Amino acid sequence: VQLVESGGGLVQAGGSLRLSCGASGITFSIYTMGWYRQAPGKQRELVATITSGGSTNYADSVKGRFTISRDNAKNTMYLQMNSLKPEDTAVYYCNARRWTFDCWGQGTQVTVSS
Repeated sequence: VQLVESGGGLVQAGGSLRLSCGASGITFSIYTMGWYRQAPGKQRELVATITSGGSTNYADSVKGRFTISRDNAKNTMYLQMNSLKPEDTAVYYCNARRWTFDCWGQGTQVTVSS
């Protein structure tokens, strides 16, 4: 099982980025997928999740700015991030979860300059 994130980088405040998470080794469509982030000196926190049925959930801090989506045909999940703020700076991790199965990607750095 492998989750690979991509799309991170350096962007100015107010800008946009789109993260991708490609999955292999799992039946992607049946898993709840999620994005989490961890800033330096802070605990990892939920950003957004999307269930196998397409239901979404967002952290209050990103509601209205970020959009999570998935393409089951491509085994890929996305995070469209708009109106980025310096406080969004973190390593963003992809997660796949179902029952007791819990898998993480290696993370991608997002840095938002002020």
